[in-house]
Amino acid sequence: GIIAASILSGKALAPFDNAIRTWKSVLTARKSYKRLKMIEEKSPDRDEAMKLNDPVGKINVDTLFFTPMGSSIPIIKNISFEIEQGEMMGLIGPSASGKTTLVKLLVGIWKPSSGIIRLDGANIYTWNREQMGPRMGYLPQEIELFHGTVKDNIARMSIDPQPEEVIKAAKITHCHEMILSLPKGYDTEIGVRGAYLSAGQRQRIGLARTFYGDPRVIVLDEPNSHIDPVGDQALVRALDHAKINGVTVVIITHRPSILKMVDKVLVLAEGQLQHFGKRDDVLPHVLPQYYNVNKVIN
Repeated sequence: GIIAASILSGKALAPFDNAIRTWKSVLTARKSYKRLKMIEEKSPDRDEAMKLNDPVGKINVDTLFFTPMGSSIPIIKNISFEIEQGEMMGLIGPSASGKTTLVKLLVGIWKPSSGIIRLDGANIYTWNREQMGPRMGYLPQEIELFHGTVKDNIARMSIDPQPEEVIKAAKITHCHEMILSLPKGYDTEIGVRGAYLSAGQRQRIGLARTFYGDPRVIVLDEPNSHIDPVGDQALVRALDHAKINGVTVVIITHRPSILKMVDKVLVLAEGQLQHFGKRDDVLPHVLPQYYNVNKVIN
């Protein structure tokens, strides 16, 4: 009788035991939801303008300042520069100088605290997102891939991805053969955040996603930080393709092989513009600190 009572009471109390075990997860989820609501309420509204002509890629930055939400110290301080359509600009500087913050502002993810970034004369933050999205390619420093197939990720999780455009982007970035070597090629499931791929494979697929469609502006945040020499050469050839086709490119890099290709260089330090101009005018001033002169200039 005692054994039977123990078994029955255990079965009866099991739901309560489970509820106690999961209560911590419930509390964590509630706190996360409250934080998301707070971020949503405090985030500035994005008032999108009417659709314009598709962008061609001229970027103008005028007296740009940016202070993160909840901070009183600006990360970006009084930056102004201009990039013409089809130019490639290298963005360099020491760690924590504001390079990643600047490129997030350039693609319209964050709203400047003051100043303005214009794409073809219009405020980039208020560009219609559905229109600008296909014309903007962005590869962040931390590669964000989604649960799905290689094809889905290159096509930016499009509901109806175009196979020919997916293959075209892969061939431009020279990762077509790498993808075909995967178990199911373009239909290979990559797992959450690309868990089934190596860091180099994730970066190369992220680069292909950047070139998907017909982007007129491409922003790359250290696109060769995880790739081998083969991937590095593939990146160089992809950038060659961008230059030939008049695509405006902004690239954060510390590789001399990439700096050989750029038209202009912008040097950031502590959120401020230190140098900006043509490559051969700027690099001699900063190469003693960052690079070997002969490797880049010659």
